[in-house]
Amino acid sequence: GGLFQRGSDQEYSAFRIGMVQFSTPEFRLTPHIDNLEVANSFAVTNCFCSQFSRGVYAIFGFYDKKSVNTITSFCGTLHLSFITPSFPADGLHQFILQMRPDIKGPLLSLIEYYKWDKFAYLYDSDRGLSTLQVVLDTAAEKKWQVTAINVGNLKDEKKDEAYRSLFQDLENKKERRVILDCEQDKVKDIMEQVITIGRHVKGYHYIIANLGFIDGDLSKLQYGGANVSGFQIVDFDDPLVSKFDQRWEALEEKEYPGADSRIRYTSALTYDAVQVMTEAFRYLHKQRIDIMRRGNNGDCLANPAVPWAQGVEIERALKQVHVEGLTGNIQFDQYGRRVNYTVNVMELKNSGPVKIGYWNEVDKMAVTKSDIFPNESMGMENKTVIVTTILEAPYVMLKKNADLYVDNDRYEGYCVDLAAEIAKHCGFKYKLSIVGDGKYGARDAETKIWNGMVGELVYGKADIAVAPLTITLVREEVIDFSKPFMSLGISIMIKKPQKSKPGVFSFLDPLAYEIWMCIVFAYIGVSVVLFLVSRFSPYEWHTEEYEDGQIQSNESTNEFGIFNSLWFSLGAFMQQGCDISPRSLSGRIVGGVWWFFTLIIISSYTANLAAFLTVERMVSPIESAEDLAKQTEIAYGTLDSGSTKEFFRRSKIALFDKMWTYMKSAEPSVFVKTTAEGVLRVRKSKGKYAYLLESTMNEYIEQRKPCDTMKVGGNLDSKGYGIATPKGSSLRNAVNLAVLKLNEQGLLDKLKNKWWYDKGECGSGGGDSKEKTSALSLSNVAGVFYILVGGLGLAMLVALIEFCYKSRAEAKRMKMTFGDAMRSKARLSITGSTGENGRAMTPEFPKAVHAVPYLRPGMGMNVSVTDLS
Repeated sequence: GGLFQRGSDQEYSAFRIGMVQFSTPEFRLTPHIDNLEVANSFAVTNCFCSQFSRGVYAIFGFYDKKSVNTITSFCGTLHLSFITPSFPADGLHQFILQMRPDIKGPLLSLIEYYKWDKFAYLYDSDRGLSTLQVVLDTAAEKKWQVTAINVGNLKDEKKDEAYRSLFQDLENKKERRVILDCEQDKVKDIMEQVITIGRHVKGYHYIIANLGFIDGDLSKLQYGGANVSGFQIVDFDDPLVSKFDQRWEALEEKEYPGADSRIRYTSALTYDAVQVMTEAFRYLHKQRIDIMRRGNNGDCLANPAVPWAQGVEIERALKQVHVEGLTGNIQFDQYGRRVNYTVNVMELKNSGPVKIGYWNEVDKMAVTKSDIFPNESMGMENKTVIVTTILEAPYVMLKKNADLYVDNDRYEGYCVDLAAEIAKHCGFKYKLSIVGDGKYGARDAETKIWNGMVGELVYGKADIAVAPLTITLVREEVIDFSKPFMSLGISIMIKKPQKSKPGVFSFLDPLAYEIWMCIVFAYIGVSVVLFLVSRFSPYEWHTEEYEDGQIQSNESTNEFGIFNSLWFSLGAFMQQGCDISPRSLSGRIVGGVWWFFTLIIISSYTANLAAFLTVERMVSPIESAEDLAKQTEIAYGTLDSGSTKEFFRRSKIALFDKMWTYMKSAEPSVFVKTTAEGVLRVRKSKGKYAYLLESTMNEYIEQRKPCDTMKVGGNLDSKGYGIATPKGSSLRNAVNLAVLKLNEQGLLDKLKNKWWYDKGECGSGGGDSKEKTSALSLSNVAGVFYILVGGLGLAMLVALIEFCYKSRAEAKRMKMTFGDAMRSKARLSITGSTGENGRAMTPEFPKAVHAVPYLRPGMGMNVSVTDLS
């Protein structure tokens, strides 16, 4: 009979192959197969009784912790032999044949070989507790510190989180040596989470305590750097196993499920169990022992139970079997346990699983290879360090004539120079290796495998990463970072706005509109005050004498009428002076404070005028993240998958959360697949798109032609680029010290200036920086010419008005027509009539008028007046 657990397709295929392989002409084995859940005791009882009632001679099958007692009880009571590849049951059971060797001896020997005195022991309680008990007893005797943890009762939906939490707790306790006493499927689940949290790197050691070390997929652990050991019962180098393996690979997967993969150790034990049963029945047949079950086949639930009389004969024959199988020498003691077996001891190397020795009951632990984990003690002497990096300007770039060079000489850039400096400080040879997939490093959500440069470090393909690799929490869990060699943050890139030409009246820009208005009011106010004080001050009045024929008249005059006051103030403001000046103390005080006022104002104006006329200013529509968030005209976005997008998605700051809400709902999408695509979108959007990216790349692109992008505002966060090494690498401290030394020497800043600005294509201050000191053009001072032309035009207009007004007055006085008066005036204006001293004489003033000083009577001075007619 056969009791197979649901899902054990490969074991059932091996069972069928064994039935075909070991059938003989003398007799034929006929199986009765039941598929069931071995954890269900009721189902096990039902199937067992069904098999017994059919008259089976022995039963092959599986059990677990919940059903083992049921099966052992039935077998002992009914004298029916049960052959199983399941874990060895606790206690002594006469009719149970254990195909699986006990792992207690090999495990204890391996622990002693590695000299472990402190470790964690993770066990699956479904497999029984006998191995755990032996380990704890030995630990008490040898004073080992063992942390025993049951991982068998975890719920499937929460197991991944529980495993991660478990290993985090072990890390906090500095437990880096772990024994996994579990079946292969649970080992797989646990190791996936170990990889996820980065506990599969150098410094960690795992022992897988089952007999199928190479049954699981070890490729994810192979390059991690962690030491992984285990046991292998099936030796694929054995000729018997190799021959079977060839036949196994030739099987059709459709007919024999599970034949598409290498045979597992439980399937090999199943195959060997068929051979053991065949040999036992061949012996009974040869000895002519009658084991036929005639009549009633029996009821397993009868009360009292009726044991099978010939069951003891079959049990004795099974235990006497001694054959060579896929699992080596097969031999049993009186209790049905395997004896005289050999287990290979395996370790995981970069090249794959390697046999380092074996264990048997006679020799115990025998090591055949002495180079146990050579990577732990091997230094960097005489070794070429593999430096992984990524092609990203200006960090690593191919030279223009790279084909003419070999190895490291083919590359140039910031990180190329940095790697050379670090190698010089640390004293090692190195080889630059461009990462194959062109990625920085992220963990796949499904496979949990790291890609990019981080993956090459984690899986041992590179020794160090010198690249613009951002230091993050998830990366720090699986690799080590040096101190940051460059600090950066998320910044805003926009298209550089068109430079605004100075306006026609840009000469007014040095002073604000409010100041100009105040100056106008001050000018009017000062003129009015000067007029008033001049009116009230007697020192501003003086007397003039006019001679008009024979009539003399004396008049007191004041030069500071309202128009003259305005003219004085204007002349002083323009720093041109005036033909009149105050005579009184009050008038001079007004003039003095006005001159001081104009001195400061004009000096300030002149100081700013040059900058406003010569600099073509760029008016940026965005100056900060706040400006972006409070408007909707300019779209903004990030790289579709990267740390920048994650920053906004996880941010709890109100401003960034508001920006994230906009970005994820914007139509069309504001996210781009590559940085180059984002830069191109900024350049083609005519100022309607802003791109959020790391500040170092932003600054570099700003210095590249066509010089039409610019960085605005400060950085939104703060992070750094670091040099990465695998966990536990001997390079870590040396690299860290080298980075600190280079920083203190100022070489890091020198390298950045070299590759960002010295090799920039837009000048040190951005594009067109040289034009800032260019000569003034007509557009810079056009407004001054406009005012000059306007003033001249206004003067001509006023002169015309005066001409017309005077002609009209002349026409009335002379009683002539307006036209005649204008013609007379025009003739005078064009030709004029010259009098004495070359002065133009008008008809109404035939004689000169002389102003003489006013003389008080009785001064005793004679004045001679000459007739000028």
